[in-house]
Amino acid sequence: MSTVISVEQVSKSYRLGQIGGGTLKEDFARWCAKLQGKPDPSLKIGQEHHARLIGQEFWALQDVSFEVKQGEVLGIIGRNGAGKSTLLKILSQVTTPTSGEIKIKGRIASLLEVGTGFHPELTGRENIFLNGAILGMTKAEIRKKFDEIVAFSGVEEFIDTPVKRYSSGMYVRLAFAVAAHLEPEILIVDEVLAVGDAEFQRKCIGKMQTVSRGGRTVLFVSHNIQAVRQLCTKSLYMSGGQVLLVGHTNDAIAQYLGNTQNGTSEIVLENYPRNAEPQNGRFQLIQYQNGNGEPLTKCDRSQDMHVKVVIKLSTEIEEFDFAMAVTHCEGIKLFSETLSDEHNKPDLPLGTYAISFIVPAKYLKIGAYSIALCALHKGRVIDFLDGLPAPEIVDNKANGDIEAHRWGLVRVPVSWMPLEKLSNQ
Repeated sequence: MSTVISVEQVSKSYRLGQIGGGTLKEDFARWCAKLQGKPDPSLKIGQEHHARLIGQEFWALQDVSFEVKQGEVLGIIGRNGAGKSTLLKILSQVTTPTSGEIKIKGRIASLLEVGTGFHPELTGRENIFLNGAILGMTKAEIRKKFDEIVAFSGVEEFIDTPVKRYSSGMYVRLAFAVAAHLEPEILIVDEVLAVGDAEFQRKCIGKMQTVSRGGRTVLFVSHNIQAVRQLCTKSLYMSGGQVLLVGHTNDAIAQYLGNTQNGTSEIVLENYPRNAEPQNGRFQLIQYQNGNGEPLTKCDRSQDMHVKVVIKLSTEIEEFDFAMAVTHCEGIKLFSETLSDEHNKPDLPLGTYAISFIVPAKYLKIGAYSIALCALHKGRVIDFLDGLPAPEIVDNKANGDIEAHRWGLVRVPVSWMPLEKLSNQ
């Protein structure tokens, strides 16, 4: 396959400006204060740090390099502010890079923001022709695809209504339908599908799969990890304006979700950040061990994960209970258990206690997990912690790579019956 996108050492910087305070009067007052050596009069209390940043350079991208082959579906993932949208704007020629070189072979259709390329006063019908023309299509090409675009968007009833009256979901439906059906060689989709409902997202993913099978290239940015995993075989992981990994989607997702951070067998919880102040008790420590009492940083599925939680109670607690939950790295809670049943909740005097439980690793797939802890007093929360890193589940068997790429989050042992021959014909 030939290379259709080549990005070499691309960087993009922005200067944090000193004008643009909202009005000409504010800008003039700020300029006069600077000449007199006085502080910015428009700054609010606590904004001194922002004042020091004015005039400095901010590098949104730094030495980004990668290639995309024809027909590939490349996922681009990373946290907010990683530089994903800046990269797509440069590829779409909305802005230019500060340095570096980009080579693109083919016509690009971009869906970067809701309503991009639409005029709010025009109807949906008129905007299809307008947006198609912006994408470089002739009027005959647009007319040929018009009925298919409208049917896919699902806004037939409102096609002659000005789009300023459309909801954000209707905007996205129509914009994606135009971009995907006018046969660009390269389709760039930013995080706009999050506005659509589940049914529309499935339609979009199916359409992008069809586009890629037709030999065209798709660049897909999304925080929906399931959609990236389903659609993309290759992904690019970005952080701080840099590309940290370009490779198999599962590898990129694993690094993005922080698998490499789960290398600790003990976490001190006393000063661990919480959303609310604990009441009459506080978790102190969580330890992970194997069956022999040895520290555990990675858990083979042939082992069990032994977990020990230490909690300090500052007063007597009546009807004490403890709950734990295991969460997959994609944010899906797999299961939860409680220490006590409905009729067996002990009263505990003040003191420090150890709570131990065992997580059967054989039922979990390879990957990263986290644990949530909750202590209760008469059904009211004493202390609660979520997202505590747990040992990564690994598999030392020869089929480990196969298991890692199977669907689903839980590994359930299924018993298969022998094949039964029904006929010789």
